[in-house]
Amino acid sequence: MHSLPTVVIAGCGDLGTETGLRFAAQGHPVVGLRRSADRVPAPLTGRAVDLRREVPTIPDDTGVVVVAFAAGSRDVDEYRATYVDGLRNVLDGIAASAADPRLLVVSSTAVYDVADGSVVTEATPAHGGTPTAAVLVEAEALLRERAPGAVLVRLSGIYGPGRERLVTQVREGAARLAPGTSPHTNRIHRDDAAAAIVHLASVPDPAPTYLGTDDEPSRLDDVLRFLAAELGLPEPTVGEGDARQAGGDKRLSNALLRSTGWGPRYPTFREGYRAVLAGEGVRHP
Repeated sequence: MHSLPTVVIAGCGDLGTETGLRFAAQGHPVVGLRRSADRVPAPLTGRAVDLRREVPTIPDDTGVVVVAFAAGSRDVDEYRATYVDGLRNVLDGIAASAADPRLLVVSSTAVYDVADGSVVTEATPAHGGTPTAAVLVEAEALLRERAPGAVLVRLSGIYGPGRERLVTQVREGAARLAPGTSPHTNRIHRDDAAAAIVHLASVPDPAPTYLGTDDEPSRLDDVLRFLAAELGLPEPTVGEGDARQAGGDKRLSNALLRSTGWGPRYPTFREGYRAVLAGEGVRHP
């Protein structure tokens, strides 16, 4: 008989799986919900459910529910089905059970429409600035309405095993440096993101919202130059390239999350990308 409560991971993709494995390592029974249950690795128990259309069964002994969705595309309808309908179905599943879990919901710092390079904290208004970011704001509003005590974890750009877009662009020569000053970008290694979620599951009296990001907002060009140097390649040329991304220009602060006792294993992109380039970590299906 398990002495620790069950953890349910709603959306058991890359981040959800890594999070679930960390709960399992603590001794929790973990149920992973995703469309293909056979892609949920042991010791997690996979349950096949399309959360965009189905209300999941939440075990009555569930102590933690983590919602970690990932849309299959940037199509707005796909986003709404994933993040809004999916969250509503998870909330309905919790409501239909006898469980009273701590609910942790992963969102994105894309909800901050900031482009002037200023510092962003949990107190910064989240207006969304793109059609997909607006859907995330809609999902967050649903969460606040239905589950006021839930913890929202807004993550910056996740990278790690299998999340190597910038590495690929530099390696293939597609990366370009900005003609002027490049915007600040913010990121977090997948393992640090998962560790933050597990950590927040047991923090007494958590805040309603946390920003999950590493210690150093960094200019995109600095990241590209670093990757080129680590790969032994020439510095990318200046111009318009795939790496010029629409993400505004903001510097995210992780001070509130750090104040709870969490600290990143990979405090900046340098440590994190060195681990990626060394092949450390597991890419989850």
